[in-house]
Amino acid sequence: MKLAGPAEAFPGPTPAGVLVPWLDRPEPVPAANAEILAHPLDWEQLDSRLTPNDKFFTVKHYNLPTLSPVDWRLVVGGLVAHPLSLSLDDLNAQPHRSVEYALECSGNTSAPFAIGLIGNARWTGVPLRRVLKQAHPLEDAIEVVFWGADSGQVTIRDNSGVTGAGFTGTVQPDSTGGLDLTITEQFARSMSLADAMDPDNLLCVEMNSVPLPPDHGYPMRLIAPGWYGVANVKWLSRIELKDTRYQGRFMARDYVSIREEIRGGQTTWTFSSVTHERLKSAPAKVTRLGNRYTVMGAAWGEAIEKVEVQVDAGPWQEARLDRQWSQRIGSHAREFAWRFWTLDWGTPPSGEHAIRSRAYDADGNVQPTPDDPFLTSRRTFWENNGQITRRVLVG
Repeated sequence: MKLAGPAEAFPGPTPAGVLVPWLDRPEPVPAANAEILAHPLDWEQLDSRLTPNDKFFTVKHYNLPTLSPVDWRLVVGGLVAHPLSLSLDDLNAQPHRSVEYALECSGNTSAPFAIGLIGNARWTGVPLRRVLKQAHPLEDAIEVVFWGADSGQVTIRDNSGVTGAGFTGTVQPDSTGGLDLTITEQFARSMSLADAMDPDNLLCVEMNSVPLPPDHGYPMRLIAPGWYGVANVKWLSRIELKDTRYQGRFMARDYVSIREEIRGGQTTWTFSSVTHERLKSAPAKVTRLGNRYTVMGAAWGEAIEKVEVQVDAGPWQEARLDRQWSQRIGSHAREFAWRFWTLDWGTPPSGEHAIRSRAYDADGNVQPTPDDPFLTSRRTFWENNGQITRRVLVG
């Protein structure tokens, strides 16, 4: 049996004990996804508030760019009065600040192999709004597009052509008489100028007090606390301000939640781009010391007010929460780090048990059940924040 602790990051007395493994183990990452996804969190090994860089999950949509810190520049252009071209030294000379933020992939817990696409780190860099103000956005600028240095080929059906920065391609007829457009598309995500000016957003150069690792966006990435992972553009190379909404692959075609709704007896489909994280929690592990058992877990996505745990069909019991890790800038304070929780399970009867958790935010909202209509109407992979149930064998 494997020793589990002590788990010093969890609240309450959590001395060293024996790890009681989950019965429902995550499936291996399929070979088809191995080039995309790496280092999913092993929940049973969770014992520190900060996720080590080499154990922090990664999602790679295109290639892994190799960028020279000497030659790299961050270009800020478009609808600005003062275009910028900043070296890494230029940015490092500006005031930095840090934010602790639990970054979650919007596909987390939506597939049997994707139950650990989350990690919590201390991110450090230059406030984005400071650089945007230096560029002086023009009055008609409403959108900010963040371009990564990674790119790849994409095929789009029923198009006649494409132009614009970041795109090259050819058009070929398909078997139905339509047009297949194959392009090389540069990774990009966008947000409104008002959202980009949020004081928590960072042009990030450090992760857990060391330079960003290559697979986490070296030399610079966007960190947008409270947004799902896809919005946190890695290998950031260009920021463009526009007077129209950006409609690239990762805004309008992919990372779009599609939901089926019935209105007046008719099926209606709704489409929304993945943006902010949702209230969520997860049981992490169960330990045994003598004949007493402890359940530990984490909660994130909003300012966490409390977490409750249910065993089998029993009553919901309130767990102990760790202290709140809020980020404060003057009078501005928000919570982005995950919060750990602990439940003293006592001496449960032998046999198989189901353990689930639900989180509450500071406004009284509760993490939904898996059969919540908002979740069951979902027809895509993204934004599953339903209550998570794990199974364990006692005795």
